[in-house]
Amino acid sequence: MKKLNLLVIFSLLLSLFIYVSPSSAASNVKVHVIDVGQGDSILIQTGNENVLIDGGNKGKGDEVVAYLKKQKVKTLNAVVSTHPDADHVGGLAEVINSLNVKSVYAPKVTHTTQAYKNFLTAVKKEGLKIKVAKKGVEIPTKAKNITLKFLAPVKEYTKSDLNDWSGVLQLTHSKKKFLFTGDAETQAENDMLKAGVLSKVDVLKVSHHGAKEATGTSFLNKVKPTYAVISVSKTNGYGHPTAETLNRLKKAKTKVYRTDKNGNVIFTSTGSKISVKVDKN
Repeated sequence: MKKLNLLVIFSLLLSLFIYVSPSSAASNVKVHVIDVGQGDSILIQTGNENVLIDGGNKGKGDEVVAYLKKQKVKTLNAVVSTHPDADHVGGLAEVINSLNVKSVYAPKVTHTTQAYKNFLTAVKKEGLKIKVAKKGVEIPTKAKNITLKFLAPVKEYTKSDLNDWSGVLQLTHSKKKFLFTGDAETQAENDMLKAGVLSKVDVLKVSHHGAKEATGTSFLNKVKPTYAVISVSKTNGYGHPTAETLNRLKKAKTKVYRTDKNGNVIFTSTGSKISVKVDKN
């Protein structure tokens, strides 16, 4: 009888173990740096959850929506507008109007452009409230071994240059880290260094499309990225990415990918390893 009871208990435990094991296993994380030309749009997939950072320039929203649908994305758990510049916020209205969006994050700074007004209108239309993106704020996730945390803005800046207001988001997946910097420039980088929020990362989304005013030596010495990706157009009037930034990345021994040369750049993290795939349009 005792033997029978032990067998029953063992069978129950075994069935319970088999049942819970798959859900407790950490899924691979995918990060898609979408080729939207001169602008930013990044999709993070943590298994059953999706987060979108920026939506490209005005007129790019439909392209972003098409890419998301190709990845079978129907719901976005969070949409992040890093800052109000049109080449980041321009396509977000179409995204918010086209998909099921659960939450929206943006730094506490506004703009008077039509692109930003369209973004606000879409948020209001969907009955959403903008949550403030700033140092210490986390985007909730049910995914195992994953955190999504804003490292910046560390403080408030003048409205004459919106780049330093950028919501800088760090994705940590077990032992691997991704850093998404928006257009944060030297002042914001220095403030993050002073605040002690930066650490070594595996993948860096290069700030401001490779402008010389960002991705400084002190910043790179701290984050020491293995990989970097620059979201940039083949034809832009800014000289992006600049020779200064490319040289600093080369000196840091960072492997650089660029959307103007590689198309969509997709990183896959197991939590202990990262692989890279490019998808030339």
